[in-house]
Amino acid sequence: MTSLPANLRNVWRRLSRIDLFAIGLILGGAVCTILNLSGGLASFLKFFAIIATVYVLFRLAGWWRTRLLWSLRNRLIVAYLFIAVVPILLILTLVVFAGQILYSRLGGYLLYEDIHQRIAMMEDITEHIAAAHRTLPNGVSEDEAEGNLADQSKEVHDQQLPGLAIDFSDDTTLLGKVAPGKNSFSGLVEEGDSLSLMSIRAMQEPRGTRIATLRVLITPDFLASIAPDLGAIQLNLTRRFEGGNRQGIVFSWRGVQYETTRRILARNRTLHQAAHWLDVAISGPSQLEAVYVGNDGKVDSVRPVFVTFNARPSRLNSRIFSSLGDLNDLYTVGFIVIVFVFLVIEIAALVTGIVLTRRITKAVNDLYGATQFVKSGDWTHRVRIDRRDQLGVLGESFNDMTGSISGLLEESKKRQRLENELSIASEVQNQLFPQKMPSVGGVELEAICKAARTVSGDYYDFIQLSPTHLAIALADISGKGISAALLMASLQAALRSQLLAAGSEKMSTGELVARLNMHMVRNTADDRFATFFIAVYDSATRTLRYTNAGHLPGFLISNGTSKHLDKGGMVLGVVEDYVYEEGSVKVPPNALLVQYSDGLVEPENVYGEEFGIRRLQEAAIRVQSSTPGVVGESLMMAAEEWAGTPEQADDMTVIVARLR
Repeated sequence: MTSLPANLRNVWRRLSRIDLFAIGLILGGAVCTILNLSGGLASFLKFFAIIATVYVLFRLAGWWRTRLLWSLRNRLIVAYLFIAVVPILLILTLVVFAGQILYSRLGGYLLYEDIHQRIAMMEDITEHIAAAHRTLPNGVSEDEAEGNLADQSKEVHDQQLPGLAIDFSDDTTLLGKVAPGKNSFSGLVEEGDSLSLMSIRAMQEPRGTRIATLRVLITPDFLASIAPDLGAIQLNLTRRFEGGNRQGIVFSWRGVQYETTRRILARNRTLHQAAHWLDVAISGPSQLEAVYVGNDGKVDSVRPVFVTFNARPSRLNSRIFSSLGDLNDLYTVGFIVIVFVFLVIEIAALVTGIVLTRRITKAVNDLYGATQFVKSGDWTHRVRIDRRDQLGVLGESFNDMTGSISGLLEESKKRQRLENELSIASEVQNQLFPQKMPSVGGVELEAICKAARTVSGDYYDFIQLSPTHLAIALADISGKGISAALLMASLQAALRSQLLAAGSEKMSTGELVARLNMHMVRNTADDRFATFFIAVYDSATRTLRYTNAGHLPGFLISNGTSKHLDKGGMVLGVVEDYVYEEGSVKVPPNALLVQYSDGLVEPENVYGEEFGIRRLQEAAIRVQSSTPGVVGESLMMAAEEWAGTPEQADDMTVIVARLR
């Protein structure tokens, strides 16, 4: 174990100049605080000392985290905490937020229902008044009868509808404003700066229409009588916000901006006492809709009225579970028991995780110590096995590994040398491909070669023979890897030695391929061969001469149709005196030449079906108007999508030439 002075020296070496400067600021601020210095430089120093303290604490937290999590044991303990504790905390947080939302919505529902129940009560009163008005006894005047009806209704509903006012008149103006075309209305009505519960009923009499109007003005006393399970209640009237200075809170409702105006606070309504420490206060909003009738006659059919309130969950619970009676306590006790059981299980799981962690990390620590011996070159050290579980088997595997580690290292060195050689071979092979495209008028070229291994057995070349003559070659060497790459280099050298001679543009492609065939037969083993395709294009006469030596037939695409280029003969390197045929094609304007290796058409899908020449040709026709680069990438992508995997069984090469 490292000593304390050594740890302090290590920490001191890790301190940067910024860290030292921050510590100096902290010390300076502490001195100013102890000496009770203030004003000017002292206050300035204290301010920056606070910032420096935050910075140093952040640095210490990072250092402590690094030291803490270095040990696998501590990492596993932290992992158990995140697995076992953090999800529970998150769930509890979610439950708290859900409870807040649920209780606030429940309180809003109780408030909303209470007000609308009173509106429905007023509507019933108007119905009864209308029915009684139609059956007035003879000998009783209308005014006297209406007064009796009003007094009776007030006496019966005085507790639920405090301040109930009942008026009778012949004026239908208010009913026409709040409910145009109807003979009754019940709801909230805002008149000027006052808000009322109102129920209006039109009664048809022999002498005309009689209007019964019931009105309960919403006052602090009225708010004190509604929703007794809630605490304080505040009602906020609103008006349309037309711009200018704001006098209240501005908000948008149904696409219109409103501003809060007058507030009505329930009289003597306070939050109930908490039943227990979890019985926290819940606040919530509710929304009512009122018909606004202005003093100037302006009418809004709908205007929002917002109500805010607070409540205790215990009071709301008593309202929810009131139907359970004595069973309510049983549910509460059951819930507490379940919470306690879950807590015990959680603690047991955490303790079990820590114990398992200690056992696991002891075995890991032994393995770590053994690796230090191996690191120093001691291959004789072995881990002591004192258990027969998976960790014990891991220790045995480590001992077996150290027994053969020397041979594995030697094999690794050999493999590294081979990979270096392959890398060099790949770099050399890349130099054999054309480094820049020839410049022939009316010809655009693109070639893509994707090797299945580090080096490729496919070979392509572009050789400019004259200002108007261009040779295009593609070969597929038998085999893969370095041997195929070496044979490719030999074929490239032979081809260029033939084509770079004077007058090569006039040489028959059949004669050229015959010479290359003789070269391969005489200079390669009997089991080595190559397929080969060579084409010479004359941009002046728009003539394409070609020879196909056992290679898959390329095609020339023009106006959605294609012509296969298949004239030639057998593969190179088999029969020495074989005579090859030359094919000739008159190239139409804006034609597209596509030549490829077999790796592009042999990928198989999950059903074992090859991509094939027909699908490759159809894919080329679909993009024939694109640039050669886009055509080449599309063909490669089509073959890979058909196979459904980026792995290659063979080298994939495609040449695309646009012949304008």
